[in-house]
Amino acid sequence: MIAGAAFDVEAVFRREAGRVLATLIRLLGDFDLAEDARQEAFAAAIAQWPTEGMPLHPRAWLIAAGRNKIIDRIRRDGLFRTKIADLEIASAQSNDAAEPELDDAVFGDDRLRLIFTCCHPALNPEAQIALTLREVCGLSTQAVARAFLVGEETMSQRLVRAKRKIREARIPYETPSPAALDERFDGVLGVIYSVFTEGYAATAGDRLIDVELCAEAVRLGKLLDELMPDRAALVGLLALMLLHDARRGARVSASGDIVLLEDQDRSLWDQTKIAAGLALVERALSVKGTVSPYTVQAAIAALHARAPDSHATDWPQIVGLYAVLSRLQPSPVVELNRAVAISMVDGAAPALQLLESLAARGQAIEYHLLHAARARFLQMLGRIAEAREAYAAALACTVSEPERRLLAARAATLER
Repeated sequence: MIAGAAFDVEAVFRREAGRVLATLIRLLGDFDLAEDARQEAFAAAIAQWPTEGMPLHPRAWLIAAGRNKIIDRIRRDGLFRTKIADLEIASAQSNDAAEPELDDAVFGDDRLRLIFTCCHPALNPEAQIALTLREVCGLSTQAVARAFLVGEETMSQRLVRAKRKIREARIPYETPSPAALDERFDGVLGVIYSVFTEGYAATAGDRLIDVELCAEAVRLGKLLDELMPDRAALVGLLALMLLHDARRGARVSASGDIVLLEDQDRSLWDQTKIAAGLALVERALSVKGTVSPYTVQAAIAALHARAPDSHATDWPQIVGLYAVLSRLQPSPVVELNRAVAISMVDGAAPALQLLESLAARGQAIEYHLLHAARARFLQMLGRIAEAREAYAAALACTVSEPERRLLAARAATLER
């Protein structure tokens, strides 16, 4: 009973932690208090659920428990009388958080509200995405630091400054008025895609894919599409997420190992999601105005989705689309993907030259996929000693266990 209940709490944490935190931030009005409340709520669940059983609506139970424990703690300390008054008003306004209808009807879009808060123009774009990865995705500070290729202490200070700015500027925790939506729109799209990306290829841990995060990103995108319909960038982002997520069933083997695109069993791809994604690509391209980078990426994903196998993929068109993307959104990651596409058209030599140029400029030198791609191209060219060094560099830069296994297996082929 206890072991089963402990497992249930762990499963609920993976599924609900982000949404519980988002609602607690709304109720408590403070990031740090909300994080403490969530921690106390899950500790209470571990203590109570094994004997009392899991509540019918666990998320609502956790929110109520966390909020009440923080109010009790502040009252017990005899401090912050104004804060207590504010929290009790919020508590009264939210009625009883354990009521079933509140579980989705009221709490359902709290993550979207939190994203809008994180994307306030008072914060720079990097802080917006970093704060969202930490608070919405639930990544550790160390994992967020790896995503930005900076040290953990540096990222910790950035997050503290971002939270302080929200608190001191009294940035409201709300979906902004229509007049203010546009100034946050690009940032919100960026962080929703960050949520999806972390779910699609986790930066750390034993699992490559976090299904809940992928689903949550798509849900948030659909909510935003209802709020701001017919935005080409948003439609393109939705298409991109669906087309990537359609491949989920073929991306990991039964043993949890990564299966690369060219080796995937395409009969396992979700054709319903592919059809929906392709329709969204057409919809995005039909909207007048500037083509969004998300739409270009979705068009690339559509070419993969339509191909019966890797060899039948229209790689020349993909190279052309990556050239467009590199002009719209220049970045080392785009250049890396363009190099991979070039290798499929013109071979490893020109692709390697592009990666060497990136490395010479000091770009993405801590990015494990740069070293992994470089190792693969060197191996294709027969430069085995250099390929071995590149695989070692890639392994040194990743903490994702599935990716480590893949890189180690590829490095082992050099010895044979």
